[in-house]
Amino acid sequence: MSEPILPLDQIIRGDCVEVMNRLPAGSVDLVFADPPYNLQLQQDLRRPDQSQVDAVDDEWDKFADFATYDRFTKSWLTACRRVLKDNGSLWVIGSYHNIFRVGAILQDLGFWILNDIVWRKSNPMPNFRGRRFTNAHETLIWCAKDRGKRYTFNYDAMKALNEDLQMRSDWLLPLCTGAERLKSNGKKAHPTQKPEALLYRVVLAATRLGDVVLDPFFGTGTTGAVAKRLNRRYIGIEQSDEYAGHAEKRLAAIRPSSEDALAVTPSKRAEPRIPFGLIIERGFITPGEFLFDHQRRHHAKVRADGSLVADGVSGSIHRVAAHMQGAQAFNGWQFWHFEEKASRALISIDVLRQRLRTEIV
Repeated sequence: MSEPILPLDQIIRGDCVEVMNRLPAGSVDLVFADPPYNLQLQQDLRRPDQSQVDAVDDEWDKFADFATYDRFTKSWLTACRRVLKDNGSLWVIGSYHNIFRVGAILQDLGFWILNDIVWRKSNPMPNFRGRRFTNAHETLIWCAKDRGKRYTFNYDAMKALNEDLQMRSDWLLPLCTGAERLKSNGKKAHPTQKPEALLYRVVLAATRLGDVVLDPFFGTGTTGAVAKRLNRRYIGIEQSDEYAGHAEKRLAAIRPSSEDALAVTPSKRAEPRIPFGLIIERGFITPGEFLFDHQRRHHAKVRADGSLVADGVSGSIHRVAAHMQGAQAFNGWQFWHFEEKASRALISIDVLRQRLRTEIV
C-alpha cells in the first residue's frame, strides 16, 4: 500500500480526527489548534442597552458535559500527536473555560509543555453584567511532542522582533478588528477569528522556511494566511463549508514574500560548535602564545591541547577566564584576545571562531 500524499496548501473539509488519521504519520512540523472553547452559554448575552452581544452560540461549541468535551479533546490531540514529527511542536489556544482541561490531557498523552503564553488583549470586550473581572486574556500552551525532544525555537528572531529584548510570555495584542475581520452579510464571518499578529509570532517562533503547519480547526484561515505570507506550507481542516469558503477566498489573495525578505536572525545555538582546540589545530594560534583580556591586565599561555594556564590554574578558555574574574562561570570567547603580530593590536578570539564557522557552513 502506497504512503498517503500530504495535501499541502489545501483546505480539507471534514472531521479533523478522521482527516488527520488519513495523513502520513510524522509529517507535520507544527500544529496550531484553536478548538471549541466549550463556553457553556446558557442564554443570550446583552449589553446595558439590551442590545445582543455577538457571542459564540454555534452548535460546534456545544457539548453535553465536561466528560464529552474531554473525550473530544483527547481524540483530536491523539490524532495531532500521530501526525506531528518527533522534532515538531504543538500550540493550542483557549480560555478559562477549557484550557486547563486541555493542558491536563496534553500531559496525559505525553506532550511536554514548554510555555504557557498569555495573550493580553489591548481591546477586550467589557463584562456587561459587572459580576466578574473583564476577561482580558486567552492562554496558549506550547509543547514539544515528548520530553527531551528537539524542537524549533527561533529565539534570536523573537528577540529581534521585540527590539532586542528577550520575548516574554505575555503578549499584548489587539483583537481581530477592522479590515482584517472577515464579514458576511454585514456580520462577522466567524465569531472567534484570531488576529494575524498572534499567529505571526507563533509561526515565526516555532518554524523554518518551508515547514508544514497544520490547523485542525481552520475556520476562516488565519493560520494558513500567516503561513503563506511567511513561506511555510499549510494544511487546513474545516468541517464548515461556509468557513472553508471564506478561507479559500482569503488565501487566494495572498502573495508570499521573497525568501530573502523572510530570513530571520539565526539562533547562536543553531550555529556549528567550534572548540578552541580547532583554532590551535588550524594554526591561527600556536602553543606557547599568550592570550590577554582587552586591557592586558590578565594573560594566559596557550597549550597544545587547547587549554590555558595562568596563575597556577589550567583548564578551558572559559574556566581560566572565570578564575581571572573571580566568577563561577565566564564566556572565554568574549574574554580572551590574541595579539596581532604586525600591529600588536588585541583582537578577540571570537573573530577566529566566526571565521571557521563561515568555512564550515
